[in-house]
Amino acid sequence: MDIGAIWDLIILGPMINIMVVLTRYLFNNLGLTIIALTIVIRAAMYPLSRKQLQSTKKMQELQPKLAEIQKKYAKDRQKLAKEQMALYKEAGVSPTGCLLPMIIQMPVWIALYQSIMCVLATTPEELLNLSRHLYTSWPLVFDQVPLNSKFLWLDLGIADTYMILPILVGVSMWIQQKMTTPSYTDPQQQSQSQMMLWMMPLLFAFMSLQFNSGLALYWLTSNIISIVMQYFVSGWGPLATMFKKQPITKPPAKPTSGTGQISSKKEMATTKKPAAEEGKRPWMFWK
Repeated sequence: MDIGAIWDLIILGPMINIMVVLTRYLFNNLGLTIIALTIVIRAAMYPLSRKQLQSTKKMQELQPKLAEIQKKYAKDRQKLAKEQMALYKEAGVSPTGCLLPMIIQMPVWIALYQSIMCVLATTPEELLNLSRHLYTSWPLVFDQVPLNSKFLWLDLGIADTYMILPILVGVSMWIQQKMTTPSYTDPQQQSQSQMMLWMMPLLFAFMSLQFNSGLALYWLTSNIISIVMQYFVSGWGPLATMFKKQPITKPPAKPTSGTGQISSKKEMATTKKPAAEEGKRPWMFWK
């Protein structure tokens, strides 16, 4: 048995059948099923997601110290790496700490993505492919096929022609990215960070215009869940600075002076006399 067959048997097949059965109990509404299943899976993986978000938060807090180390040992790569590892060890942070939970969750996310693509079968070939994954011991799954793809204004089997869902996907992903994007003192790193902040939301918004709406609905639901999780772990993060009111700085008041007198001795001492007045007596200057 090859890897593809094992994948279908252990992960993809159960996910598809659960989705079909769940649709039956959610008013035959595939849109509600996608939202509910996404919430359930993300909730089950919350411990891993929380660990990933905490690692990301700690890495953000270390950015100023990392910038100082990079500036101090810019010409000594070996010393730079040693000092960075010492800082990570002192803070109890691993540079790959946020990657491991993501890698563990990736198979489930991929299976959910493939399941959505599979159950949204519209052509005879796609329906035949779907029937191969359905359990013959569950007759009710065959009664549900083909699934109703109508949800709100959407036909989940095709892209959103009104472009509302792609815009929501892009905006929600931008908010999620902004909450986790640290500020760098290095101009090159800051430029790359800003590029990623805009590139990923635009990419997923464009993909939402090309793929079916069911997949875009999954992306939107997942983004909203990520925003909520990120808020409870570390607050709004860098996004909060956008909503803070900048203090209004008033211009310094001009010193008040009486007739023929300077308001303070300090101002008199710091007042520069014109070149033409050099050498004159003070009483002649203020006359």
